[in-house]
Amino acid sequence: MAQELLRIIRENNISELRQVLQRMNSVDIAKSMEELEGKYLLLVFRLLTKDTSAEVFSYLDKESQQKIIELITDDEVKEIIENLFLDDTVDIIEELPANVVGKIISNTSLEKRKLINQFLKYEENSAGAIMTIEFIDFKEGMTIKEAIDYTRKTGVNKESLDNCFIIDRERRLKGIISLKDLILSDENMLVSDVMETNIVSVKTFEDQERVAALFKTYDLLSMPVVDIENRLVGIITVDDIVDIIEQENTEDFQKMAAMEPNEQPYLKTPVLTLAKNRIVWLLVLMISATVTGTIIQGFEDVLQSVVILASFIPMLMDTGGNSGSQSSTLVIRGLALGEITTKDFLKVIFKEFRVSIVVATVLAIVNFLRLYLFTSADLMISLTVCASLFFTVILAKVIGGVLPIISKKLKLDPAIMASPLITTIVDAFALIVYFGFAKLLLGI
Repeated sequence: MAQELLRIIRENNISELRQVLQRMNSVDIAKSMEELEGKYLLLVFRLLTKDTSAEVFSYLDKESQQKIIELITDDEVKEIIENLFLDDTVDIIEELPANVVGKIISNTSLEKRKLINQFLKYEENSAGAIMTIEFIDFKEGMTIKEAIDYTRKTGVNKESLDNCFIIDRERRLKGIISLKDLILSDENMLVSDVMETNIVSVKTFEDQERVAALFKTYDLLSMPVVDIENRLVGIITVDDIVDIIEQENTEDFQKMAAMEPNEQPYLKTPVLTLAKNRIVWLLVLMISATVTGTIIQGFEDVLQSVVILASFIPMLMDTGGNSGSQSSTLVIRGLALGEITTKDFLKVIFKEFRVSIVVATVLAIVNFLRLYLFTSADLMISLTVCASLFFTVILAKVIGGVLPIISKKLKLDPAIMASPLITTIVDAFALIVYFGFAKLLLGI
């Protein structure tokens, strides 16, 4: 679509361009604009209607937002900011450079500036930082008719109308009423007679991951946010939760691949930034891998006595690393979804132990038949390798299952206990087991 817009722009057909933009969805307009050069980007943005421009601006990536803010006039900046929902404004301010933020702040009303400053005080990734204040609330003494009239009067600029919230004089949260119940109820009844009092809410300081888990558990479209005195201060909407889930999953994947998290898109991230995010963990893993080299050196006499043992080391280490990675991946995901907690430590050990017995038995039998029947390895060599494989798989799966839980207990991200780190740890155990069996069974 960006190429189509570019063609129309180059033909200088402004009338057709305006018509095309009117038919497009705001998200599609934003995606197309991100591929345009600065001067064309500004042209398209200025052709958007007032109602559409702020919405499109909120969907643009940070680079395009910065270009537009730098190119437009102060009056245009003011118009955009006044039409943006407060949580979107805060997100923009948090991520743009200081000079661009200065231009935004200087063209923001005093009232909205105070609200922005209040939001910026909340800890990053907390419920308070992601909530919005554009919602409908009713006093508990209102009738249904008064509530409907109030909604019609003030609902135009609200981010969510699916649920409305009932508060008392001190703004303490008392209940919630859906738009459906509001419309279908007798207009002479009080909202307090119709409201649902069994409310799922969060405090401003609670972590966004827990908020996302609650949305998933209760299938919510919005959730109230209260302070420590249970006063309603904002709501979180499901569209923000979708972004958080994507962000958290991306962060976990990057950590599981031994990289520092990076919020920028891959193709727009500088090479040096990508290198910096990767090199620290690679250095840690490289240095820690020297442990396996030290173990091999310590058993050099064993390898010299039975040289064929060296040929089985890669297979043993790879199988152990893969076994541990399988367990750690499942447990990390279970922790992220709330299916597993730190209290399940012993349950996880017992389950992974039983799984590992089955897996290790099958792998050891298949490997024994392969070695004894199709290679030059004799009976004792085959038994040594397969016994080592059996116990290595058991160790790997138990270690892979419990390390993420230990990490969670220590207030660390379980994702760091993923494939690369688990593999390094299991490799060391695999070698110790292998050479131990070699000494025991081969009498070296």
